[in-house]
Formats: sequence, C-alpha cells, structure tokens
Amino acid sequence: MFYYLLKYVLLGPVLRLLFRPRTEGLEHVPGTGAAIVAGNHLSFSDHFLMPAVLKRRITFLAKQEYFTGPGIKGRLTAAFFRSAGQIPVDRSGKEAGQAAIREGLCVLARDELLGIYPEGTRSHDGRLYKGKVGVAVMALRAGVPVVPCAMVGTFEIQPPGKVVPRIRRVTIRFGEPLDFSRYAGMENDKAVVRAVTDEIMYRILALSGQEYVDEYAATVKAAAQHRPGRGFPRLGR
Repeated sequence: MFYYLLKYVLLGPVLRLLFRPRTEGLEHVPGTGAAIVAGNHLSFSDHFLMPAVLKRRITFLAKQEYFTGPGIKGRLTAAFFRSAGQIPVDRSGKEAGQAAIREGLCVLARDELLGIYPEGTRSHDGRLYKGKVGVAVMALRAGVPVVPCAMVGTFEIQPPGKVVPRIRRVTIRFGEPLDFSRYAGMENDKAVVRAVTDEIMYRILALSGQEYVDEYAATVKAAAQHRPGRGFPRLGR
C-alpha cells in the first residue's frame, strides 16, 4: 500500500516534475508475469527514478547498509525502504549471495518484477563494471526474461557523496527482453552463468554508452581507497 502511495501521490509526481525523465523502450517491460529488470547503477536516485516511470511495481534487492544505518537518518532510511517493500541484502560473502538469490526467487515466484543492479554497488566514476552472476542464476532458475535497463544522466545529478541531487533531466532506457531458456537447468554451470551475465552487461552497455571496465566495482573501489590520496577518478562528461 505504501509503495503505491509513494509512487502516485507522495514521491512519484515530484520526481517526474523535477527530473522530467525521458523513457525509451518502456514497452519492453512485460505487463504481467515475472521478469528481472537489470540496470546500471550510477546514483542513489536510481532507486526512485526507475520505479517512478514503470507502470508496474518493482522490488529491488537493496544493500543491507540502507537498513542498518546509525542515528535518526539511518532509522528513517530503513523505515522508508522497508515500507516501500525493498529487500535487504547482505553482501559480505558467498552465503550472503545465496540468501539474496533466495529472496529474489521469492519475488519472481509471485509473478512480480525484480530489480537488480548486477554490478553489486554504485559506480564511483560513471563507468560500467563487470556484473556478478547472481542475476544469471535467478533468471535461469526461475525461467524468466531479463530486461536490460540503462540510467543515463543520474551520475551527473547525484554522484557519490552528493546528498541533494541536481535538478536535471535524465533518461531511462529499457531494452528488449533477453530470453535465456536455451540454458534451462544449467544455473550451476559456472561458464554458462558467466556467459549469461556478460550478455546482460553487454546489453546494458549498448543502452548506456558507458565505458566498460572488466573488473568488479567493489574491487576497484577498494584498490582506489588504498592508493595515495584515496581519490576516485571521475569521467568527464
């Protein structure tokens, strides 16, 4: 209930008025049935702008830190994400990844839309990073299509560290659904899930026009933090 109150009354109209999001390929998102929407992740704003333009409810696997932050801000953030039906995900290890897959499969079993960012974290410099294979495992195990999605312009309105986003127009592109039924029953084959994940990331790349980095974003972030100066390079736009 609260999700639809946010979408149609409290937050959605404000977002559409301020950011005037252009949508391309919205017809590619299935009107009924289970599907995964897999997108790039450039900004905290992505969590709100994509749902604002979709006709259906979408449930995201959100990082657990959004639910465990300290102080009043942390409690408010946790309450907001829970009320909006988002699912906390522990990203600390292999078993945590399996728990996230189980949660995602429960959403798909209800014939709902599941939103996921295969990079596993926000891009710190605007580039697109290597995808984690959980999206492929869920797609194959549930036998559902994957709709690639590209957020364009959200890094510029709210890069890492910026609390209040700039008011600029953004674009949200959806690609044709990807059918991986030819790999049914092969979700335990490492080569297959890697190939499926890479195909999904390639389609996101084609929609976003980003520079691609064949490394995990979390690994690159960690390495950058240990370099002298601890700064993150950002792409010029």
